[in-house]
Formats: sequence, structure tokens, C-alpha cells
Amino acid sequence: ILFLLISLDFICFVLYCETLLHIWNNSFNCFRFVVSVDVSVKEILGDIVLVKLEKEKLLFNDQWYCRCINVTTPSGECVEFPCYRWIANEQEVVLRDGKGRLPQDDNMKEYRRMELESRQRLFRWKEWHPGFPLSIDANTSTELPVDIQFETAKTVDFTLNYLKAITNLGLNELMMLFQSSWTDIADFEKIFVKIKNTVSEHVMQNWNEDLMFGYQFLNGCNPVMISKCRNLPDNFAVTQEMVESSLDRGLTLQEELKAGNIYIADYAILEGVQANATDPDTKQYLAAPFCLLYKNSQNEILPIAIQLSRQTTAEVFLPSDDQYDWMLAKMWVKCSDFNVHQLVTHLLRTHLTSEVFAIAMYRQLSAVHPVYKLLIPHVRYTIAINTAAREKLICESGLFDKANVTGGIAVVEVIHKAMKTLTYKSLCFPESVKARGVDNKDDLPNYYYRDDGMMVWEAVKRFVSLVVWIYYGSDESVQEDEEIQAFVQDVCSSGMKYCPQNSEFPNSLKTREQLVEYLTVVIFTASAHHAAVNFGQFDWFAWVPNSPSTMRKPPPTQKGQVDMKYIMESLPDRGRASWHLGAVWALSQFQDGELFLGVYPDAYFTEQPVKEATETFREELAKVTKIIKRRNEKLKLPYWYLSPDRIPNSVAI
Repeated sequence: ILFLLISLDFICFVLYCETLLHIWNNSFNCFRFVVSVDVSVKEILGDIVLVKLEKEKLLFNDQWYCRCINVTTPSGECVEFPCYRWIANEQEVVLRDGKGRLPQDDNMKEYRRMELESRQRLFRWKEWHPGFPLSIDANTSTELPVDIQFETAKTVDFTLNYLKAITNLGLNELMMLFQSSWTDIADFEKIFVKIKNTVSEHVMQNWNEDLMFGYQFLNGCNPVMISKCRNLPDNFAVTQEMVESSLDRGLTLQEELKAGNIYIADYAILEGVQANATDPDTKQYLAAPFCLLYKNSQNEILPIAIQLSRQTTAEVFLPSDDQYDWMLAKMWVKCSDFNVHQLVTHLLRTHLTSEVFAIAMYRQLSAVHPVYKLLIPHVRYTIAINTAAREKLICESGLFDKANVTGGIAVVEVIHKAMKTLTYKSLCFPESVKARGVDNKDDLPNYYYRDDGMMVWEAVKRFVSLVVWIYYGSDESVQEDEEIQAFVQDVCSSGMKYCPQNSEFPNSLKTREQLVEYLTVVIFTASAHHAAVNFGQFDWFAWVPNSPSTMRKPPPTQKGQVDMKYIMESLPDRGRASWHLGAVWALSQFQDGELFLGVYPDAYFTEQPVKEATETFREELAKVTKIIKRRNEKLKLPYWYLSPDRIPNSVAI
């Protein structure tokens, strides 16, 4: 080990290097240990501006992970050179000190240019599917640059994870092969053998209540579908007479609309989408429903009308209908909601979007750029998890096809349609809730997703503002920053090139305020938004009747023709239900060694003002956590998904 370190070319006075040696060979297990080495240099070398590490090739394939190098000068000054990179055979790594530098203020512009040219050769854009956000040019996880791969202990294999989930949940793996129907709703409890989850158990006990159905539009796993309804869609055939008995204020439907008490969840994006046909033995069906919701005098959100078709002649299902008609209509809404969540809310608007930001960051921002230092904790493992998903999960005949009605060609169709509504402003949290008309707390109380999301958004924005103001003295300094301009241009013209022209993804930034908002979007999308729509999947989706992943009979077109047998033949069969449960369990788990919002053990920033800003950020997040905890102590069903101590920094699962 001493020979390996000394054989590296260190140009320093006294060097302290903390390094992780990682040896991997097909014939051996993985060995890891940490070493710290002091190297003394007696010559006077002047000011140290670069440290270069060169890794010699050995007989076995070994890799070194260098955290940082500290150089102590004869005067006692300690200069930090952050690294946090793997060093493989015959590889050279050149490090600069930890001070953040804008390109226009850097006297080593040629080095920055060479660094970015090298990165651009590693991080290439690729069109995985026409119409999708662009992704990394890698077919498998092993083709990724080593610094963004999962560590060996964190390698993701979706098939193994799902099988592990089945085992952990106490399920019979043979059940995954069965395509027979369950006989009764209570039979789904057979796949709840080992569940110890307060929310899931509450859902299981109350799933068929209208109050529980409505509550999920506010604080469930897909809390982004509910919108204020001022005017009914032309093809929604609901009338005053139909809903009169559901309105408890004595007002007409039009008066309730005008008063702002009517909301809607519209799944138009699913209209015309071809249902999963990858299994020739099981026909699957998809609907694009309207669901009309009412805020009653107790401020509860309740469903009052459901239309499963977009035709004006379609049947409108009501709470006053036969219990099985109404139960099945709500199941159809929840099936649509589940599939829109998986492909749009979750996959597109967190995973794929965050990958675009990550690739553009690596391609356009030097390691000494303060924005690179700010963003790198929030792209950790994102490209790796997405590559694994394309390889095993959402690919042709992937695991997504096993349980979901939007498997197969539907994945492509839904993403294509969703890209038409993916705008920059829709990623700005305050703008997104305002656009849906749900931003007013007095109008719509108990919307914890909105309330907590606003607190986290503001905390992130204040932190970003502090950092931006440290490095940018004026708006002109933003305009002169060629790397930042290239970063946003790469996102707009490459990563998001299939978004419509009115998507408003900026191709340049003019002011510090614009830069703050942009970086807040990047961080919030990767951390808070992903946490809000990912880690509640097992809570809300585990009870299959509450969120069916597919339906095996067509949606009813008339009332009075549904019984429990028809419902059970519509719901996912035993095999699909088991795959569904294993999937939502695996996707809801925090990772080993998870790093939560504001926790940055890798010290990319070395300047004191930024360290102080980071500490202020942590203190603000701690206050938000306490506020949420105090509120949750009074709630029968706590909402934790946007508590900062449960928000991972990045999209990594």
C-alpha cells in the first residue's frame, strides 16, 4: 500500500491522503479498507495550485477511492483538495483546491476547458426512446463512468429486490405464477401476512370509505392530480340533479363551482392509450376517467361523481348508486391514478427530469464551479438508478410489464403525452400548486403535501440564495458565466429537446434570482418531490383494491350489472397482485447509508461562508421537521413524506 501511494505523483509539502482501496477480481471477494498516509516533501515548491494523482497498473484490477488531500505548507496553512473520486488503473486525476471559482474569475481557463472536454466524452446524451427526455449513453450499469456507478454493496437488481420483497413480506413465491382471480376482497389479506405498517393497515380497514378515497388526493402517494374546478369539462355529463344529494350547503352545483368548493381529478392523459398486451393469456383494460370531488362544510374532500369514459353519453356513477357500482367506479379511478403516478408523477417528473439535470451538470460545470459543488450531492446515484431501470424495469418485457396495465407500448405512449405538459414552471413547486388552484390554505385546509412542500421549497431556496450571493456579485456575473449558460442551454436544447416550444425551459439566465429559482428546481425535484411521491408507495398502494395496478375486465358502461364476482374478476390476479406488492415495497425502502436533505459529508465546499450557509440550512430544516412532528402528533394519520429528516438528497431508488 505504501508503494502504491508513493508511486503516485504528489506535488506538495506535507500531504495527508485518506483513501479507500477497493480490490475486485472474479476470483476474490470485495476487500475494502481505509488508509491515511503522510508524505513529506523537503523541496520548496511555491504555491500549490494542483495535485495530480497517477494510478499504476497492477496484476489485479484494483481501484482507489480518494476522499481528499490536505496540503500543509511550511507556514502551517492547510489547503484542502477535495476529490471524492475513484482512481483506476493507469488513470490520472488532477485536483484543484476546494475554493469555488466562476469561469470568468479563473486564471486556469485552459484546464477547465480540458476537464469539461474530457467529461463530455464520458457523459454523452442518448435518445432511449424518441419523445423521451434524453438520457445517458449507456446500455448497462457497467458502462457508466465509475464515479457515478453504485458501490458494490448498493448495486441494484430489480428482479432480486422484488423477490427479496416477496420473501420479506411472507408471500409464497409460487403465487406470483398464478393468474387465477381472488374469490373475495378479504382474500387480499393473504398477501398482508407480515405487514407491520400503520398507514397500510389503516388503508386496508378504510379503503372503501369515500372519505379515505378523497383524502388520498391531498396526502396520498399521488397528491398532484387534484385541481380547482370552476367550469365542468364539456364531455363530463354530470348534472345538478345527479349530485344534489351530495352537496351539504344547500347550494346548486353551479353555485358550489363559483364558491370554489368543487375539485376535479382528470385522467385525460390516458385517453386512447393502448393497454398492456404483453401477456396473451390475460386481457387488460385502461380508462381515462373524470372524478368530481366536493369540499363539504366540514372541509372534507369527497367524491361525488365519476365518469369512466370521455363520451358525453357515458354513464356517470354516483355515491347513491348500488354499492358495487360505486365501489368499482372508484377502483377504476384509483387504477388510473396509480398508473399516472408511476409513469408521469414519479418516473418522468422526478427520475428522468433529474437525470437530465445531472448529465448537463457533469457535461458543462467544472468541479471548481460553485454550482457543481452545490448540486453534486443531489445527483448521487440518479443516473445509475435510471440506467438500471431502463435495463430491467421499464424496458421491453421488463418487470414493469408483469403487473401494470401501462406496461408494453403504453409506457411510451403515456410519456409522449406527458412530455407535452412538462414545463419548467410546472417544476416550480409554488407555481405548480397555484396552477391547480390549490395554493390557498383557507380554501383547501389539511393539504399537508402543499403545506410541507412550501416550507421545504422556501428553505431550499433561501440556502441556494445564500450560496449564489456568495459567488455572484451582480446579475452581470451570471450573464458572464459561460458554464452556467452552457448548463441551462444543454438542458433545454438537448435533455428536454422533445418538450414543446412553450415549455419555458430557459436557454439562458439573466439574473441571480433566475439562477436561484433554477437551482431550487433542480434540488427540490431530486429531493423533496421524489420523496413525496416515492416513499409512500407501500403505504398507499400495498392494499391492492385501493390501487389496482391493472384491470382485467372493461369498465362498466351501465349501472346495476356489477356484483362482487365481477369486481374480483376485474382486479389483478394472484400473480400480478404479488408482483405489485413486491414492487411497491422494494421502491419504498430507504437505502443503506441514505443521506438526507442538508447532510453533506463530502466537503466539496471549503470556504467558511458556504459552511455557515450550510449550517443555517440544516437549522432551518430542523425547524421544519419539528413543525411537522408537532402537527403529526395530533393527527390520526400522520403525514411524514416531506419531513426533511426523511427526504433523501437525491433520486437513488
